[in-house]
Amino acid sequence: MKRMMSVAGSFYPAREVEIERYFEHFNTVYEENFTLPDVKSRAVIVPHAGYIYSGYTANIAYRVLQRSDVRKFVVIGPSHRVAFNGVSMCDFTTYETPFEDLKAAIDVAQRLREKFSLTRFENAHQEHSTEVQFPFIKFYMPDAKIVELVYSGAGANEISNIIDFVLSQNDCGVIISTDLSHFYNLEDANKLDNICLEAVDKLDTQKLHTGCEACGMIGVEAMMLSAKKLSLNSHILDYRTSADASGDESRVVGYMSAYFI
Repeated sequence: MKRMMSVAGSFYPAREVEIERYFEHFNTVYEENFTLPDVKSRAVIVPHAGYIYSGYTANIAYRVLQRSDVRKFVVIGPSHRVAFNGVSMCDFTTYETPFEDLKAAIDVAQRLREKFSLTRFENAHQEHSTEVQFPFIKFYMPDAKIVELVYSGAGANEISNIIDFVLSQNDCGVIISTDLSHFYNLEDANKLDNICLEAVDKLDTQKLHTGCEACGMIGVEAMMLSAKKLSLNSHILDYRTSADASGDESRVVGYMSAYFI
C-alpha cells in the first residue's frame, strides 16, 4: 500500500526541481553564516510548516541527520485533521514524494506492531506534519526507509516508550515533528517560544508546561523524556518565525529544530 502525497503543491512544491532550489538556497544562506555541527545524531526535532516559512529551519536538522550512520527512521507527528486515541501506523510499503518513492522500513514497523498497541486510522495519514518531512529524507538520504506514526489523544509517556524502543535499535533514528506558537504578534510569540526552547535545551519537562504552545508538544515532551532516560543531550539548531519570511509581525508561527546526542 502506497502512502500518496496529500499536501504537495501547498506545503511544499510538487516538482522536484523546485524543491531542489529551496534546499540549495537554504544551504547557501546557512553556510554563509554557520558551520554544520560535526556530530552523528539519530534523533531530531523539526518543524512542519510550508517550506517557504520553516524549510530553512528543518533543512539544518536533515543536514545533521544525514551524517548519521542510520538509514531507518520513525517519523512522529501530531494529527491536525483527524481526532482519535493513541498512535496510528498503517501498513504502507512506500511513501510517495516528488522525488522517487521512499520505501517503508517494514522490519521496524513489524517490531513496533508486535511491541505496542498501535491503531490504524488511514485518514489520519493525510497529515502534513509528517508528510513535509518525506522530501527532505529522500533528498538527503536517498536509501532511507521510514515508518510514519501519527498521534492524537496519546500521552507523552506512551510515545516516549516508542522512542526508547526505536533508539534501542542501533540501525534506527527518530524524527519528531512540531511547530511552536501560532498567530501571536512577534513579541508575544518570542516569549512563548522561548519557554519551549529553554525547556528543550535543559530537558526540563516541567518548564515545557509553563507556556509552551507547540502543536506537537506531546511528541517533544516524549523526546525529552527519552533523552533523559538515555542520557542524551539536546542542542538547538535554529529558531525563527514566519515573520522572517513574510515580514508580517502581527500574526506569526514559531519554528525550531534541534538534535540529540
